[in-house]
Amino acid sequence: MELKSTSIGKRLAQHPYNHVRLLHAGVEVSGDKHHYLIPFNQILAIQCRRGIVWGELEFELPEGKVVRLHGTEWQETQRFHRLLQQSWQDWSAEMSAIAAGVLNEQVLKIQQIIDKDSWLLQQDLVALQEGVQQAVDALPLPVARLEAFDACREPWRQCQEWLQDGALRVKARNQQWTARMLLEHEDFFRSVESSPLNLAQSRAVVNGERSLLVLAGAGSGKTSLLVARAGWLLRRKLATPEQILLLAFGRQAAREMDDRLRQRLNVDSIQASTFHALALMIIRQGNKKAPAVSKLESDGAARRKLLIDHWRQQCREKKAQAKGWRLWISEELGWEVPEGDFWQNDKLANRLAGRLERWVGLMRSHGGSQAEMIDAAPDALREQFQKRIRLLAPLLKAWKQALKEEGAVDFDGLIHQAVDILQKGRFVSPWKHILVDEFQDISPQRARLITALCQQNSATALFAVGDDWQAIYRFSGSELALTTAFGASFGGGEPLALDTTYRFNQRIGEVANRFVQQNPFQLAKPLNSLTRGGKKAVQILPEDQLDALLNKLSGFVTPTQRILVLARYHHLRPALLAKAATRWPHLQIDFMTIHASKGQQAEYVIIVGVNDGRDGFPAPARESIIEQALLPQPEDYPDAEERRLLYVALTRAKEQVWLLTDKANPSVFIEELVSQGVPRAKKP
Repeated sequence: MELKSTSIGKRLAQHPYNHVRLLHAGVEVSGDKHHYLIPFNQILAIQCRRGIVWGELEFELPEGKVVRLHGTEWQETQRFHRLLQQSWQDWSAEMSAIAAGVLNEQVLKIQQIIDKDSWLLQQDLVALQEGVQQAVDALPLPVARLEAFDACREPWRQCQEWLQDGALRVKARNQQWTARMLLEHEDFFRSVESSPLNLAQSRAVVNGERSLLVLAGAGSGKTSLLVARAGWLLRRKLATPEQILLLAFGRQAAREMDDRLRQRLNVDSIQASTFHALALMIIRQGNKKAPAVSKLESDGAARRKLLIDHWRQQCREKKAQAKGWRLWISEELGWEVPEGDFWQNDKLANRLAGRLERWVGLMRSHGGSQAEMIDAAPDALREQFQKRIRLLAPLLKAWKQALKEEGAVDFDGLIHQAVDILQKGRFVSPWKHILVDEFQDISPQRARLITALCQQNSATALFAVGDDWQAIYRFSGSELALTTAFGASFGGGEPLALDTTYRFNQRIGEVANRFVQQNPFQLAKPLNSLTRGGKKAVQILPEDQLDALLNKLSGFVTPTQRILVLARYHHLRPALLAKAATRWPHLQIDFMTIHASKGQQAEYVIIVGVNDGRDGFPAPARESIIEQALLPQPEDYPDAEERRLLYVALTRAKEQVWLLTDKANPSVFIEELVSQGVPRAKKP
C-alpha cells in the first residue's frame, strides 16, 4: 500500500518527500530527488495531522530526527495511517516479547553476579555493564520504546540502573555483603586477635578489592589488621598459607609478624619477608647462580672505610678531584676545610664518611646511568649536579668493583635484578595475596618490585596498611606520593581508614591530629581514642626542668611503666641520663631518636630539643644538591616532614607527653602548639 501527495499539495508543500509505501517491516518515503527507507526498528512514533488544505504524516526517529510527508489527501492519509499503525504495532508486540526475553536473561545474569558469596570487584561491574550493553545492542526495539511495553519495562529499568549508577549499586551491595559477613563470622572477628576487632578493622579485613590501602593512624592496630586479613583469607579459602606473602621493611618487623601469625593463626607456612629477602629468593629461583649479599651491607665501618680510602686516593692522585671536593665541602656543606692535603684530616674524613655512604647509596638506588641521572635532574640543579656526579663516579665504580671481587650484590642490586627476572618471566609468583606493612615508607624501587609481581599474575591482590602522617623516611628514598596517590599507582578504590587508636588518649590525639593536618597535603582521617585524657596530657616545659620532671615521675611511675626520652638527633641526648640508672633506679628510661622510635610506645614521653637553630626542631633544610636531585620532591608546604616527625614523637605516648624547649629560643612548632591550646608551664 502507498500514499502520494496530490498535485496541488505537492506543488504547494515544496517538501522533499511526497510519496510513502508500506513495506513488510518498514516504510519507504521518497521524493523527486530523495529516497529514504525506514525500518520499523527505527521508528519511535507515527503522527497523523490535518493541515489547512491537506494531510501530514510524521515519523519520529532516534536522535531527534523527524521525516515528514506533506500534501496528501486527508481521507487517504487517515486510511493509510490506520493500516500503518496496525502493522507497526503488530510488529512491535512481537518484538517486545523477544526484547523482554533478552532483558530478563540479562537480569538473571545480573542477579547471579549479585548473589555471589564474595566481594563485587570493579572488574565485575565492568563485565556486568558490558553484558548489559551487549544485550541492549541486540534488542530488536529502540531503547526509547521499552518503557511502553509492560513485559520490558521492569527488566529494562533494572538494566538501566546498573548502566547509569553501577558504582553506587556495587557499593550498596558490598555494604550489605560486608554486614552479612560480619554477622556470620562474628566469632572470627572477636577471637582472631587478643582484643576483638572494631567495626572499621573488620570492614577492612573483608574488603575484597584487588588493590586496597588502609590508612591506619598511630596505635590503631595495623599489625592486628594484617594478621586478621591473613586469617580471613584462610578462613574463606581464598588462599592457602603458601599463597600469602607479607612484606615488612626490616628483619625485626618480619620476625615479629611471623611470631604473631604463628601465635594467632597457628600456621607456620605464611611467609613474612623483607623486600630484600624477597628479592634474593626471586633471584635464586630465577638464576642458575645464587647471589650472595655483600658483607658491606652488614658492616657499616667497612663500608665507610672503603669509600673514604678511595676518596682519599682520588684527591691525592688527581688535582681536579681535590679542587672539586674542596669547593663542594666548603661551599655547599659549609664546613671548614684545612689547608694543604685536607683529605688526610681524620676528623673531616670521619665527618664526610656518612655523607659519601648516603650519596653513593642514592645513586645505586636510582639504578640508571650517570647520563640518565643528569637528564632527570631539575633544570636549575643540572649543572651543579653534573659536577657532583663526576666527583662521586669513582667512588661508585670502586663500590661496584668491591662487589665484583667479593662475588656479591648489594641490597639495591638485589631489587634491580629481581625486577628484571620478573619482567623476563623467569620466576613464577606463587602468591595470590601480597600484604604490605608501613606502606608510607615505600620507595619507587620497592614499588616496582610489587608492581612486577602483580603484573606477572593479574589475579594477585595487594593489601597495604600505612599512614601518610607517619611518613618520615624521605631521606632514605621513600616517596609519599605512592601512598597519597595509591589508586593512580596501583589501582583500587578509595583508601579506607581506621578510626580508633588504642594507644594514646583523646587529648594527645586532638593535639597531634590537628598539628599534622595543618599541612593540606596530608590525607584527612578521623582518629579517635577510647580514653579522654586531661588538659595537661600534652605540656610544654623549659628544657632545664628535665631533672625536676624525672624526679616527679619517680614518685608515681611504676617499674613496669616506660618513660621514653626522644630527640631529633643522637647528639642531643641529655647528659642527665648518664646518671639516671642510679638517681632513679626504679624508672625504666629509654633514649632514642624520633626516627628510631617509630613503632615504639611508652606510658610517658619526653621530647627534648624542641628549639630553633641549626640543631633545632624543625631542622633547617640541609639537603645537598645530590639529595635534591635524586630524592623524591617534597610537598610544597613548609617543614612538612618535620611536622610528621613531631606527630610521630607525640603519638608514642599513652598517657602524657612533655615538650622541652629553650625559653629564649623556642621552635616555631612550640608557638603553634601554644596557639592551639597546649599549656605552657614553668615547672612540672
